[in-house]
Amino acid sequence: MTHKPLVLSGMQPTNTLHLGNYLGALKNWVRMQEQMPCLFCVVDMHAITQDVGYGKPAELAQATREVTAAYIAAGVDPKRTPIFNQGQVPEHGELAWIFNCVARLGWLDRMTQFKEKSGKHKERASVGLYTYPVLMAADILVYKATHVPVGEDQKQHLELARDIAQKFNNDFGVPDFFPQPEPVIVGAATRVMSLRDGTKKMSKSDDSDMSRINLTDDAETIANKIKRAKTDPHPLPGSKDALKDRPEAENLLNIYAALADQDRDAVIAQFAGQQFSGFKSQLADLTVAKLAPLAAEMRRLLADPAEIDRILKDGASRARAIAVPVMDEVKKQVGFIS
Repeated sequence: MTHKPLVLSGMQPTNTLHLGNYLGALKNWVRMQEQMPCLFCVVDMHAITQDVGYGKPAELAQATREVTAAYIAAGVDPKRTPIFNQGQVPEHGELAWIFNCVARLGWLDRMTQFKEKSGKHKERASVGLYTYPVLMAADILVYKATHVPVGEDQKQHLELARDIAQKFNNDFGVPDFFPQPEPVIVGAATRVMSLRDGTKKMSKSDDSDMSRINLTDDAETIANKIKRAKTDPHPLPGSKDALKDRPEAENLLNIYAALADQDRDAVIAQFAGQQFSGFKSQLADLTVAKLAPLAAEMRRLLADPAEIDRILKDGASRARAIAVPVMDEVKKQVGFIS
């Protein structure tokens, strides 16, 4: 069987989206919707696996609308590309349960993100956090998606999805029923790092707001954060080899290259030997120019939450048109009477 190309990806509605989300995902999603059919979801079911999303219904609903607004403001066209939240597509949960019975404990025990997020007291973590990668596999395979834009930290989860797909196909004697989804990792700044520590990923959950540029930050805040971003005492490097052991310099150059749609080597050549102060000023101007229109469009969209809810409902209906037939076939293969 040859599976038709289809992209599936999503983000959690927890905290405010930041520059890393835009450069590492949204910017690429906009380009990918020109190349093949896409589905983009707001993964609210994943959000309640941790305290940041659990037990806060009003906050979760608002965050879901904010992430949806960011998708659209960045350039995802909901008329062409369905945008929806997991909670409106019950097939995600149905397939996740079946996959819980396909996956093996040993596989999940190897998942490094659970170890990182559960910390020293994993016995206090939710079962949902432990089985998070299984739900992610269901998110992808309920649509038979073939391509999944992911960050480096999600590659292990995608490998698990491939293992689950293969085991299901083998166990139920349906070769190639589920595809082997491929990771899509592209761009100069697919992994944007913290402005306070170039060895750590820019994160929504970092305690310091100065570590990230939020998509909703105003021009003055963006400029101040870039001005105060950690650097080293040396001039900007003249070659990529000179970036070794200079993570903050590499991060800022990567951000500039990604925002300017330029090759990183060209950016290095442009600023070689200059002081960080001048470079930061130009980076701040570029960042403001790129993000200000996005923030303004987000504010416009969020002023009409009913319209965002309509977009999500419409997207969920179109997503279910794909997911329901897949689940009907899965139930027959498993032996469920329906």
